Amino acid sequence: MGNGRVIRTGEVQYMAAGTGVQHSEFNPSEKNPVHLLQIWIQPDRKGAKPRYEEKSMVRAQTGVWHLVASKSGRDGSIAINQDAELLLAKLESGDTVEHSLPPQRQAWIHVAEGAVELNGQKLNAGDAVAVSEETKLKLTATGKSQVLLFDLN
Repeated sequence: MGNGRVIRTGEVQYMAAGTGVQHSEFNPSEKNPVHLLQIWIQPDRKGAKPRYEEKSMVRAQTGVWHLVASKSGRDGSIAINQDAELLLAKLESGDTVEHSLPPQRQAWIHVAEGAVELNGQKLNAGDAVAVSEETKLKLTATGKSQVLLFDLN
């Protein structure tokens, strides 16, 4: 595909390998450590066309969910090869966000930084939880936080 780029704080990179790509990654700084999340989602079919896209979430409003990726690419999200939605919330201490899970769907919640309470359960940076058979997810930040929510089929 011919892409090469330094991904900076607050940016999301999507790559669908599909029929095959070459890929490598490294920290371009010789002094500063890197902190990133690399997440793999199994595609819904084999042989998809390779694709690459980026989205900046640097200026994302705090206190609300932002749709980062979805099957259809709706609302400016990155279109992915799976019936899944990726949402991001940037939260200040005391902010609360909610998400409703339709029947037969599950969620994976990952606290990228900070600390939150999920339906009353405390989670800290690096914690993740799988959720099934719940209809409402309520997250309240107990400090400045960033949380990823995967709404999964």
